[in-house]
Amino acid sequence: MKEKVSVPFMLLGILFNVCLIAANLLETKVIQIGGISITAGLLVFPISYIINDCIAEVWGFKKARLIIWTGFAMNFFVVGLGLIAVSIPAAPFWEGAEHFNFVFGMAPRIVCASLIAFLVGSFLNAYVMSKMKIASHGRNFSARAVLSTVVGESADSLLFFPIAFAGIIPVPELALMVGVQIVLKTLYEIIILPITIQVVKYIKRVEGIDVYDEGISYNVLKVKDLS
Repeated sequence: MKEKVSVPFMLLGILFNVCLIAANLLETKVIQIGGISITAGLLVFPISYIINDCIAEVWGFKKARLIIWTGFAMNFFVVGLGLIAVSIPAAPFWEGAEHFNFVFGMAPRIVCASLIAFLVGSFLNAYVMSKMKIASHGRNFSARAVLSTVVGESADSLLFFPIAFAGIIPVPELALMVGVQIVLKTLYEIIILPITIQVVKYIKRVEGIDVYDEGISYNVLKVKDLS
């Protein structure tokens, strides 16, 4: 009998991919809030980590691994389409070519930085969630969600900004952005935590599932065991 894909898992997977793709495009804009420089990707990217927490908590590491690699593949697809669009000559009367090319012209470097950071951060996030769940016997979800986010987001920011903006943004400003992003993304997780908890409880109740990753392989390259 073939395994069925549940509606909650499918919807979270779709939202995860949309957030990741949107974040890569939004990362091309640097904004200032109260004199602090951040990228616009901060608006949406932390949501992908929250979804990662939900999937790892309910369905386990293997399902999180599946969603993470799916997001990786879909981003290559989108950037590929963007590069094709940039390479096609614009209509003579269209005045938006420069701005369009700026966003999608930066996309390869942004996506490369984002995907490297995303893979490391997301897998660390899912790994910490999985291991802590086993160690705590399923208790203290709030602590697990926050700590896994701190680990994942720290790794993500420490990799993303130097790769994406080295030579473009001064080093002191770059270091400040890394620190600010880590703090703000973690605060994002904490603020939205009550909603995350309710979503996890709801899915567990509806799905009737609560996976513990005992005896599984944490090899992120184990493609044959994604599901």
